[in-house]
Amino acid sequence: MKPLHRHLVSTSRKVLCTAALAASLTTAAVVTSPSTADAGESGPTPDSPQATDRGDARLDLPAEVADPQVPPTTPTTEGASGIPGTALDAYRRAELSVAAALPGCKLPWQLLAGIGRVESVHASGYGLKADGSTERPIRGPRLDGNGFAKILDTDKGEWDADTEYDRAFGPMQFIPSTWATWKADGNGDGKRDANNIYDAALGAGLYLCAGDKDLSNPARLDAAILSYNNSREYVNTVLGYMRQYQEGGAAEVPNPPVGNYPTPPPGTLPTPQPPVTTRPPVTPTQPVKPTAPTTPPTTPPTTPPTTPPTTPPTEPEKPAPHLAALELLGSPGLTAEAGSAFAREAKVRALLSDGKPAAGQEVVFAVEEDTTGGTAFAKSEDSVVVKTDADGVAAAPGLTAGTKAGTFTLRASAYGRVGVRTVKFAGTVTPKPLPFADLLVRTDGTKPLEAAAGKSFQGIEVLATAEGKPVAGTETTAGLVEKDAAGKWVPVDPATAKGPYFQGEAGKKLFTLKLPETGADGKIAVPELLTKDVAPGTYFLRLTTPQNVTLILELKITAPATDPATDPAKDPAKAPATDPAK
Repeated sequence: MKPLHRHLVSTSRKVLCTAALAASLTTAAVVTSPSTADAGESGPTPDSPQATDRGDARLDLPAEVADPQVPPTTPTTEGASGIPGTALDAYRRAELSVAAALPGCKLPWQLLAGIGRVESVHASGYGLKADGSTERPIRGPRLDGNGFAKILDTDKGEWDADTEYDRAFGPMQFIPSTWATWKADGNGDGKRDANNIYDAALGAGLYLCAGDKDLSNPARLDAAILSYNNSREYVNTVLGYMRQYQEGGAAEVPNPPVGNYPTPPPGTLPTPQPPVTTRPPVTPTQPVKPTAPTTPPTTPPTTPPTTPPTTPPTEPEKPAPHLAALELLGSPGLTAEAGSAFAREAKVRALLSDGKPAAGQEVVFAVEEDTTGGTAFAKSEDSVVVKTDADGVAAAPGLTAGTKAGTFTLRASAYGRVGVRTVKFAGTVTPKPLPFADLLVRTDGTKPLEAAAGKSFQGIEVLATAEGKPVAGTETTAGLVEKDAAGKWVPVDPATAKGPYFQGEAGKKLFTLKLPETGADGKIAVPELLTKDVAPGTYFLRLTTPQNVTLILELKITAPATDPATDPAKDPAKAPATDPAK
């Protein structure tokens, strides 16, 4: 295998210049201006097949393969981690190629290394070859809906050797349908094969940069990794390895041989380990053979022996403080009415390992699990990056509630060189209170409400308004009332009431009834009022809202009309005879 620096300077085939790169990449991948529909996926979405939470295909590798040690003779930084030479070359070459095609993305090769570490331990154990291929195929679990998303076959088994369901495949674990769009040639051999780590690394880089992302922005970096595998645990693990490679360094180690290691059931992702300090071994010195003693001179020394100066032991250099904690300040609950700004800002404090505030630390605030119709920051962004102040405090600015009642989670994450620190706020959006009516008026004119005894009052309609406009959602209660001794309106006593009534179940008389809420027109339809067996007279119906806006309706009941055929007073022929003399 060629040394890494030789790979990087060999421009004939291995390192592509910008022009050759553009010719070798797919039309969907190379964009130097905002993506268009003609360029395939302009940006992966959370519902794309690649973004399914699909576990990982890691082997249960021996420690010497899973965590290769940097040889003592390799000049590298303290705590460097070992990456197989071909994989390291593929990641770095992909960074150079993407930088040429998409300079605004700022893709770090350590991100690709983090994904490769989680997905396949850099193709270790599969027999990684110098040309980027592997002796054994790398295939993930079958995506048949059993523990993972269900994705029916899209490639007829061409890439994943499964003609019924899809599987993630290759060192970077591409879903076949994703590779069909983002496939790339990372080593200039004219092929696009995700089973080759050079091609897979370049395809992954182009995929992560899609949609004109700037991966130096932590929020965009977070979203890009989620689009690769929609799992918060996955994102945290990838970022942990990325930071480890950035802070602790990475050194080239030989490609591990192919192994026959069992693949365990998908489970918890590995936790990145802190960088391991590797120092060159100390070669022990040979003991000095003692010489025969000599006879001391008879003449005493003229000058007393001097004691050599003692050098105080050098204290080991203390490691630089790192991000150790992220604390939630104040209540973990956030509440606001629909469409309004949150009165309280979500605040967190970042602390270093020495207990001091982590000033200038970037914190990502992201809205997740949102059912409120769009709780967001300014410009409808669902995430924002804030730097902590001198006290290590960062506050989420300008969070506005969505348009409807619901819940959401506000996640705050800070990424240090050793792991990720995350806290969460529970958000609640309450319904926006409807305007309440300030006036109830009849819509059926001003004519007195009158009905003969035995007949009913029908078609009574009232309008609820506020500042002259109809009000929706107004609740009203209709009830018969009378004045008490003090002249106040009080509900009639159902046990003794003799006035008009509403019809209840099983013929029960109701003297109070809650009416449905008004619609957009603000109209209230009063149900039929019966007057059977009600004596003629004047009665009163009151409509009341919860805000005590009232309307009193006067109900006049007249005597029932008489039939002329039976009323002598109406028929002179049937009138009793009178005495003419009188």
